[in-house]
Amino acid sequence: MAQEYDVVVLGGGTGGYVAAIQAAKQGKKVAVVEQSKVGGTCLHRGCIPTKALLRSAEVLQTVKKATEFGVELAGAVGINFIKAQERKQVIINQLEQGIQQLFKMGKIDLYEGRGTILGPSIFSPMAGTVSVTFSDGRENEMLIPKNLIISTGSRPRPLEKLPFDEEVVLSSDGALELTELPASMIIIGGGVIGMEWASLLSDFGVKVTVLEYADRIIAMEDQEISKELTGIFKKKGVEIVTSAEVLADSFEKTTEGVSVQAKVNGEIQSFTAEKLLVSVGRQANIENIGIENTNIVVEKGFIQVNNQFQTKERHIYAIGDCIPTMQLAHVAMHEGTLAVKSICGETIEPFNYDLVPRCIYTSPEIACVGVSEATAKERGATIKKGKFTFKGIGKALVYGESEGFVKVIADKKSDDLLGVAMIGPHVTDMISEAALAQVLDATPWEIGETIHPHPTLSEALAEAALAVDKKQIHG
Repeated sequence: MAQEYDVVVLGGGTGGYVAAIQAAKQGKKVAVVEQSKVGGTCLHRGCIPTKALLRSAEVLQTVKKATEFGVELAGAVGINFIKAQERKQVIINQLEQGIQQLFKMGKIDLYEGRGTILGPSIFSPMAGTVSVTFSDGRENEMLIPKNLIISTGSRPRPLEKLPFDEEVVLSSDGALELTELPASMIIIGGGVIGMEWASLLSDFGVKVTVLEYADRIIAMEDQEISKELTGIFKKKGVEIVTSAEVLADSFEKTTEGVSVQAKVNGEIQSFTAEKLLVSVGRQANIENIGIENTNIVVEKGFIQVNNQFQTKERHIYAIGDCIPTMQLAHVAMHEGTLAVKSICGETIEPFNYDLVPRCIYTSPEIACVGVSEATAKERGATIKKGKFTFKGIGKALVYGESEGFVKVIADKKSDDLLGVAMIGPHVTDMISEAALAQVLDATPWEIGETIHPHPTLSEALAEAALAVDKKQIHG
């Protein structure tokens, strides 16, 4: 059976379902093809479940420090991991139901099956018809769109010669399905996902070792952020080994778990743990979706698009993790919105990825927007900067979370705000003010002169902004 649509979205993850809802709001007849569950990686295997577990870890650590707040507890304090996992699933189910309700409200048709893009055929003279295969053996549905949006997302990338078995060698997907906590864990990769797992596991009482190939963890962010997080994690007992080239051939399963070797500064070192988590990036899900039936260009594993998110087939768009942009849920959402605007005939401005807030939900949290100090210098800017620690912020002391700082960098000549980097309590909620300031071309002085209520954590941003011109009040 063939059905015609204005827009078909291949992939019902964060970017895909937002694109579908936006298209429906523009009066388009819309269908979404999703082989698993709507919400995709972010809802089911990424953002939401990991943050739910991180929250459980945060509560556990707060309770453990209860006596510091004058609260006395009777009996031992520990984590019931099964209940934490159950709570995580309740949240996921509630949000999934919310998306399905939005689809009903928007009269968006959901096809729960695997979609394959066809080339020119009896259904259409152009490539882009989607054949939907169902797991129950039903006859395929043919969806004929005027415009197609590919939003097939990504999956964890394994190390060569070290495939996931999801029992001992885990991906982040497999780690989310653990039914009990291991006594120890080796994490290969000190990027965002690896460090979030290091944070929650160590706070749950797991002995964690992080092996990072680069010379520092969170290498994509400001060097001072990496240094601060390293120091805090080492105090927690997390072993962080940088400049570590893991030798996948050395991997062995042992009676106690796993053993692996790494070349660290030219010297071979051995590491053992009960389980191993590989977190070395993600790869686009673009295999077996029919791209070879089109003129779409793929380079280095990603679909190539123009600044309107069009592929070489101009009626076929691509967004999210399957294109070579930032692999963040809120980026995919925005790209989906922009693609729909383009489909509706609007000329969209190129997406400025410097304006995207980047959040890491470790304890303490990290949040950045704009460029780092090093990147600003590489681009030729003469910079000035201000920094303020949370130790000088009353609300942070009240919370009992005063580690970390806010750093603001600006162009010395123009006074333009170039970037903001934060590490500390609840900074992922604070970063939006800095992101808005960049969108509005605010200067550090304007941020600092904005009245920030007292006592709040946001005062740290105001003080750091004033410190750019040596005008901070409490420093």
